[in-house]
Amino acid sequence: MATTWGDALRNVTMLTYQRRNMALISSAFEAFREQLDEHYDRRERLIKVNRDVSAASKKVIFLLQRILNEPSDDDRALSLRAATEARNKLAEVHAMLRRTAHELVGPDFWRYAHCISSGLQEYIEALSFVHYVEYGGLVSYERAQANLCDDTGHPLFPLPLSDYVLGICDLTGELMRLAISSISKPNGFMKASQISLFVRGCKADFETLTPYVDDLHKKQVVTTQSLRKVEEAAYAIAIRSSEYELSPSMLDHIVSQVTSEGAELLKEPDTSSRSEMPGK
Repeated sequence: MATTWGDALRNVTMLTYQRRNMALISSAFEAFREQLDEHYDRRERLIKVNRDVSAASKKVIFLLQRILNEPSDDDRALSLRAATEARNKLAEVHAMLRRTAHELVGPDFWRYAHCISSGLQEYIEALSFVHYVEYGGLVSYERAQANLCDDTGHPLFPLPLSDYVLGICDLTGELMRLAISSISKPNGFMKASQISLFVRGCKADFETLTPYVDDLHKKQVVTTQSLRKVEEAAYAIAIRSSEYELSPSMLDHIVSQVTSEGAELLKEPDTSSRSEMPGK
């Protein structure tokens, strides 16, 4: 009888111990579940913001291209108007990023940076396009980071150098479109030549960064294609106009031919290796 009661007591003690351990394990997994739920919820929110930022940045780029292709006798005034309207639209993109900055504080930014990477690249592309139209040069990394600050001048989050470089690479494609579409306008040949020099400089400078930035080698291939398109259009006009004594009407005809060829080039699908948005 004593042995029976002893066994029963041990069984009760063991069962109590097991239940207590199960409660502790269940409590621990409850915390893990809450952390995972919070992680996936934040990830989904950032992916949505990333898509909104990308779409809004593309609209800024389209706005610039549309205004810059309008007929005008004052190219500088047209550029300033385009830059002003684009900056107003760009402020909306900045507001999107500012509203989500609290999700990307401290180490959390680097944990979720991939969720907003493609959106940041589109934003940098739009920002650098506006800067080029307004100032005729490359927006610096420091200035791009300064545009990602709150009202007090404190950065919303650090701008990854890779996103800055890849965004500038995407800019070269938009500049190619601008050069081809405006080459038949007054001073269009000069604008195309300036764009050609700018794109060539970007390609040369970024070549040294290719081993250190993912996907940059793919972007460089597209940049080379864009550069070739601008150079072929500009060189055709320069060579033909210098080799022959052409009348203004004949030169206009040549320019029209080159421009029409460029229009066909613009219809080619964009083969740039932009990073796919997370969540697709």
